[in-house]
Amino acid sequence: MPSSLTLPSLPRPFLKWAGGKGQLLAQYENIFPKRYSTYYEPFLGGGAVFFHLHPRQAVLSDINAELVNVYQCVQGHVEAVIALLQEHRDRHSSEHYYQVRSQLPACLIARAARLIYLNKTCFNGLYRENVKGQFNVPIGRYKNPTIADVGALRGAAIALQTARIEEQPFDAVLQMAYSSQDFVYFDPPYHPISATSKFTAYNRYSFQVADQVRLRDTFATLADRGVHVMLSNSDCPFIRELYKDFHIRTIWATRAINANAQKRGKITEVLVTNY
Repeated sequence: MPSSLTLPSLPRPFLKWAGGKGQLLAQYENIFPKRYSTYYEPFLGGGAVFFHLHPRQAVLSDINAELVNVYQCVQGHVEAVIALLQEHRDRHSSEHYYQVRSQLPACLIARAARLIYLNKTCFNGLYRENVKGQFNVPIGRYKNPTIADVGALRGAAIALQTARIEEQPFDAVLQMAYSSQDFVYFDPPYHPISATSKFTAYNRYSFQVADQVRLRDTFATLADRGVHVMLSNSDCPFIRELYKDFHIRTIWATRAINANAQKRGKITEVLVTNY
Protein backbone atom coordinates (compact mmCIF):
# COMPACT_ATOMS: atom_id res chain seq x y z
CA MET A 1 0.00 0.00 0.00
CA PRO A 2 1.67 3.26 -1.09
CA SER A 3 2.68 5.42 1.88
CA SER A 4 1.87 8.58 -0.08
CA LEU A 5 -1.85 7.87 0.00
CA THR A 6 -3.89 10.10 2.28
CA LEU A 7 -7.47 9.60 3.35
CA PRO A 8 -9.57 11.50 0.75
CA SER A 9 -12.72 11.56 2.88
CA LEU A 10 -14.30 9.73 5.76
CA PRO A 11 -13.84 5.97 5.21
CA ARG A 12 -16.96 4.05 4.30
CA PRO A 13 -17.96 0.45 3.61
CA PHE A 14 -17.01 -0.92 0.20
CA LEU A 15 -19.31 -3.96 0.45
CA LYS A 16 -23.07 -4.31 0.63
CA TRP A 17 -24.04 -6.57 3.52
CA ALA A 18 -27.32 -7.90 4.89
CA GLY A 19 -27.99 -6.13 8.17
CA GLY A 20 -25.42 -3.42 7.47
CA LYS A 21 -25.54 -0.65 10.06
CA GLY A 22 -24.97 2.42 7.90
CA GLN A 23 -28.56 3.60 8.24
CA LEU A 24 -28.52 3.21 12.03
CA LEU A 25 -25.35 5.14 12.88
CA ALA A 26 -27.25 8.33 13.73
CA GLN A 27 -29.21 6.40 16.37
CA TYR A 28 -26.03 4.78 17.69
CA GLU A 29 -23.94 7.94 17.80
CA ASN A 30 -24.73 9.02 21.37
CA ILE A 31 -24.54 5.43 22.64
CA PHE A 32 -20.98 4.62 21.61
CA PRO A 33 -18.57 4.85 24.57
CA LYS A 34 -16.66 8.13 24.63
CA ARG A 35 -13.27 6.68 25.56
CA TYR A 36 -11.54 3.42 24.74
CA SER A 37 -8.20 2.32 23.31
CA THR A 38 -8.98 -0.76 21.22
CA TYR A 39 -12.11 -1.53 19.22
CA TYR A 40 -13.20 -5.13 18.54
CA GLU A 41 -15.78 -6.22 15.96
CA PRO A 42 -16.14 -10.04 15.90
CA PHE A 43 -18.94 -10.12 13.26
CA LEU A 44 -17.33 -7.85 10.69
CA GLY A 45 -19.75 -7.94 7.75
CA GLY A 46 -19.70 -4.62 5.91
CA GLY A 47 -17.83 -2.89 8.74
CA ALA A 48 -20.04 0.22 8.86
CA VAL A 49 -19.46 0.83 12.57
CA PHE A 50 -15.69 0.37 12.25
CA PHE A 51 -15.44 2.80 9.35
CA HIS A 52 -17.66 5.31 11.15
CA LEU A 53 -15.65 5.21 14.37
CA HIS A 54 -12.29 4.94 12.57
CA PRO A 55 -10.52 3.83 15.78
CA ARG A 56 -6.77 4.07 16.19
CA GLN A 57 -6.53 0.39 17.11
CA ALA A 58 -8.93 -2.34 16.07
CA VAL A 59 -9.25 -6.10 15.91
CA LEU A 60 -11.70 -7.09 13.18
CA SER A 61 -12.79 -10.68 12.73
CA ASP A 62 -15.34 -13.00 11.21
CA ILE A 63 -15.82 -16.72 10.70
CA ASN A 64 -16.29 -16.20 6.95
CA ALA A 65 -12.85 -16.88 5.44
CA GLU A 66 -13.69 -15.27 2.09
CA LEU A 67 -14.83 -12.07 3.79
CA VAL A 68 -11.73 -11.93 5.99
CA ASN A 69 -9.55 -12.41 2.92
CA VAL A 70 -11.24 -9.45 1.22
CA TYR A 71 -10.40 -7.14 4.11
CA GLN A 72 -6.84 -8.43 4.34
CA CYS A 73 -6.28 -7.91 0.61
CA VAL A 74 -7.80 -4.41 0.63
CA GLN A 75 -5.61 -3.62 3.63
CA GLY A 76 -2.39 -4.81 2.01
CA HIS A 77 -2.92 -4.93 -1.76
CA VAL A 78 -5.64 -2.42 -2.59
CA GLU A 79 -4.20 -1.33 -5.95
CA ALA A 80 -4.01 -4.93 -7.17
CA VAL A 81 -7.63 -5.49 -6.06
CA ILE A 82 -8.72 -2.32 -7.89
CA ALA A 83 -6.94 -3.39 -11.09
CA LEU A 84 -8.75 -6.75 -11.09
CA LEU A 85 -12.09 -5.09 -10.35
CA GLN A 86 -11.59 -2.79 -13.32
CA GLU A 87 -11.09 -5.88 -15.47
CA HIS A 88 -14.35 -7.33 -14.13
CA ARG A 89 -16.07 -4.00 -14.79
CA ASP A 90 -14.94 -3.99 -18.41
CA ARG A 91 -16.11 -7.59 -18.94
CA HIS A 92 -19.32 -7.44 -16.90
CA SER A 93 -22.23 -9.37 -18.39
CA SER A 94 -24.54 -12.14 -17.30
CA GLU A 95 -22.21 -14.69 -18.87
CA HIS A 96 -19.16 -13.22 -17.11
CA TYR A 97 -21.01 -13.07 -13.77
CA TYR A 98 -21.93 -16.75 -13.76
CA GLN A 99 -18.49 -17.77 -14.99
CA VAL A 100 -16.88 -15.85 -12.11
CA ARG A 101 -19.41 -17.21 -9.64
CA SER A 102 -18.62 -20.81 -10.64
CA GLN A 103 -14.86 -20.49 -10.07
CA LEU A 104 -12.79 -19.86 -6.95
CA PRO A 105 -9.28 -18.62 -7.86
CA ALA A 106 -6.27 -19.92 -5.98
CA CYS A 107 -4.79 -16.41 -5.83
CA LEU A 108 -6.05 -14.65 -2.69
CA ILE A 109 -6.13 -11.21 -4.32
CA ALA A 110 -8.17 -12.59 -7.23
CA ARG A 111 -10.54 -14.19 -4.71
CA ALA A 112 -10.97 -10.84 -2.98
CA ALA A 113 -11.76 -9.09 -6.26
CA ARG A 114 -14.16 -11.91 -7.14
CA LEU A 115 -16.17 -11.47 -3.96
CA ILE A 116 -16.36 -7.69 -4.34
CA TYR A 117 -17.43 -8.05 -7.99
CA LEU A 118 -20.14 -10.58 -7.11
CA ASN A 119 -21.25 -8.45 -4.17
CA LYS A 120 -21.68 -5.39 -6.40
CA THR A 121 -23.56 -7.20 -9.16
CA CYS A 122 -25.60 -9.94 -7.45
CA PHE A 123 -29.25 -9.72 -6.47
CA ASN A 124 -29.73 -7.18 -3.64
CA GLY A 125 -26.03 -7.34 -2.72
CA LEU A 126 -26.86 -10.47 -0.75
CA TYR A 127 -24.12 -12.82 0.46
CA ARG A 128 -25.48 -16.37 0.56
CA GLU A 129 -23.80 -19.76 0.42
CA ASN A 130 -25.07 -23.28 -0.09
CA VAL A 131 -24.18 -26.08 2.34
CA LYS A 132 -20.89 -26.61 0.49
CA GLY A 133 -19.87 -23.00 1.08
CA GLN A 134 -20.40 -21.99 -2.57
CA PHE A 135 -21.75 -18.52 -3.35
CA ASN A 136 -25.13 -19.05 -5.02
CA VAL A 137 -26.88 -15.68 -5.44
CA PRO A 138 -28.21 -14.92 -8.96
CA ILE A 139 -27.18 -11.82 -10.87
CA GLY A 140 -28.95 -8.58 -10.00
CA ARG A 141 -30.73 -6.23 -12.39
CA TYR A 142 -28.45 -3.22 -12.41
CA LYS A 143 -27.86 -0.96 -15.41
CA ASN A 144 -24.54 0.51 -14.26
CA PRO A 145 -23.30 -1.16 -11.06
CA THR A 146 -20.33 0.52 -9.37
CA ILE A 147 -17.92 -2.40 -9.55
CA ALA A 148 -14.63 -0.60 -8.91
CA ASP A 149 -15.33 2.13 -6.31
CA VAL A 150 -11.76 3.37 -6.22
CA GLY A 151 -12.36 6.09 -3.63
CA ALA A 152 -14.11 3.78 -1.19
CA LEU A 153 -11.49 1.05 -1.59
CA ARG A 154 -8.51 3.35 -1.11
CA GLY A 155 -10.18 5.06 1.84
CA ALA A 156 -10.94 1.68 3.40
CA ALA A 157 -7.35 0.53 2.84
CA ILE A 158 -6.03 3.53 4.75
CA ALA A 159 -8.52 3.08 7.59
CA LEU A 160 -7.56 -0.60 7.85
CA GLN A 161 -3.82 0.01 8.16
CA THR A 162 -3.81 -0.05 11.97
CA ALA A 163 -6.32 -2.91 12.26
CA ARG A 164 -5.65 -6.57 12.93
CA ILE A 165 -7.89 -8.74 10.74
CA GLU A 166 -8.48 -12.36 11.75
CA GLU A 167 -10.59 -15.36 10.77
CA GLN A 168 -11.92 -16.59 14.09
CA PRO A 169 -15.15 -17.28 16.04
CA PHE A 170 -16.75 -14.47 18.00
CA ASP A 171 -15.76 -15.79 21.42
CA ALA A 172 -12.06 -15.47 20.56
CA VAL A 173 -12.48 -11.89 21.76
CA LEU A 174 -12.39 -13.28 25.30
CA GLN A 175 -8.66 -13.85 24.82
CA MET A 176 -8.07 -10.18 23.97
CA ALA A 177 -10.49 -7.77 25.68
CA TYR A 178 -10.01 -7.41 29.43
CA SER A 179 -10.64 -3.86 30.61
CA SER A 180 -12.52 -0.58 30.24
CA GLN A 181 -9.93 0.41 27.65
CA ASP A 182 -11.60 -2.09 25.29
CA PHE A 183 -14.84 -1.66 23.32
CA VAL A 184 -16.51 -4.70 21.73
CA TYR A 185 -19.38 -4.36 19.26
CA PHE A 186 -21.31 -7.53 18.36
CA ASP A 187 -23.52 -7.58 15.26
CA PRO A 188 -24.41 -11.28 15.00
CA PRO A 189 -26.84 -13.02 12.67
CA TYR A 190 -30.18 -11.90 14.06
CA HIS A 191 -32.46 -14.29 15.89
CA PRO A 192 -35.52 -15.08 13.70
CA ILE A 193 -38.57 -13.04 14.67
CA SER A 194 -40.95 -15.59 13.17
CA ALA A 195 -41.03 -19.26 12.20
CA THR A 196 -40.41 -18.35 8.54
CA SER A 197 -37.55 -15.91 9.09
CA LYS A 198 -34.21 -17.01 7.61
CA PHE A 199 -31.93 -14.29 8.91
CA THR A 200 -29.35 -16.88 10.06
CA ALA A 201 -29.15 -18.81 6.80
CA TYR A 202 -26.92 -16.58 4.65
CA ASN A 203 -24.00 -18.99 4.84
CA ARG A 204 -23.20 -22.57 5.74
CA TYR A 205 -22.64 -21.66 9.41
CA SER A 206 -26.19 -21.36 10.66
CA PHE A 207 -26.49 -19.35 13.90
CA GLN A 208 -28.78 -21.26 16.27
CA VAL A 209 -30.35 -20.67 19.69
CA ALA A 210 -27.35 -22.26 21.41
CA ASP A 211 -25.08 -19.79 19.61
CA GLN A 212 -27.19 -16.86 20.78
CA VAL A 213 -26.91 -18.14 24.36
CA ARG A 214 -23.14 -18.58 23.99
CA LEU A 215 -22.94 -15.04 22.66
CA ARG A 216 -24.87 -13.74 25.66
CA ASP A 217 -22.46 -15.58 27.97
CA THR A 218 -19.53 -14.00 26.10
CA PHE A 219 -21.17 -10.59 26.44
CA ALA A 220 -21.67 -11.14 30.18
CA THR A 221 -18.07 -12.26 30.73
CA LEU A 222 -16.75 -9.17 28.98
CA ALA A 223 -19.14 -6.98 30.98
CA ASP A 224 -17.88 -8.50 34.25
CA ARG A 225 -14.36 -7.46 33.24
CA GLY A 226 -15.46 -3.85 32.74
CA VAL A 227 -15.16 -3.99 28.95
CA HIS A 228 -17.56 -1.68 27.10
CA VAL A 229 -19.88 -4.05 25.22
CA MET A 230 -22.57 -3.24 22.68
CA LEU A 231 -24.76 -5.66 20.71
CA SER A 232 -27.40 -5.43 17.99
CA ASN A 233 -30.10 -8.05 17.49
CA SER A 234 -33.71 -8.55 16.50
CA ASP A 235 -36.46 -7.19 18.71
CA CYS A 236 -38.18 -10.31 20.02
CA PRO A 237 -39.07 -11.79 23.42
CA PHE A 238 -36.21 -14.33 23.30
CA ILE A 239 -33.51 -11.69 22.86
CA ARG A 240 -35.07 -9.30 25.37
CA GLU A 241 -35.21 -12.08 27.95
CA LEU A 242 -31.65 -13.18 27.16
CA TYR A 243 -30.28 -9.68 27.85
CA LYS A 244 -32.70 -8.60 30.57
CA ASP A 245 -29.82 -7.87 32.98
CA PHE A 246 -28.38 -5.22 30.62
CA HIS A 247 -29.52 -1.94 29.10
CA ILE A 248 -31.83 -2.54 26.12
CA ARG A 249 -32.71 0.27 23.71
CA THR A 250 -35.21 0.12 20.85
CA ILE A 251 -33.86 1.09 17.44
CA TRP A 252 -35.85 1.73 14.27
CA ALA A 253 -34.46 0.12 11.12
CA THR A 254 -35.53 -0.43 7.52
CA ARG A 255 -35.76 -3.97 6.24
CA ALA A 256 -34.11 -3.99 2.79
CA ILE A 257 -33.29 -7.66 2.05
CA ASN A 258 -36.59 -9.10 0.85
CA ALA A 259 -37.58 -10.22 -2.64
CA ASN A 260 -41.08 -8.90 -1.99
CA ALA A 261 -40.96 -5.09 -1.90
CA GLN A 262 -44.23 -5.05 0.04
CA LYS A 263 -42.47 -6.72 2.97
CA ARG A 264 -39.75 -4.08 3.23
CA GLY A 265 -40.20 -1.23 5.67
CA LYS A 266 -39.63 0.00 9.22
CA ILE A 267 -39.07 -2.54 11.97
CA THR A 268 -37.63 -2.36 15.47
CA GLU A 269 -34.32 -3.86 16.59
CA VAL A 270 -32.64 -3.85 19.98
CA LEU A 271 -29.33 -2.34 20.96
CA VAL A 272 -27.89 -3.83 24.17
CA THR A 273 -25.11 -2.28 26.26
CA ASN A 274 -23.56 -2.93 29.66
CA TYR A 275 -23.00 0.79 30.24
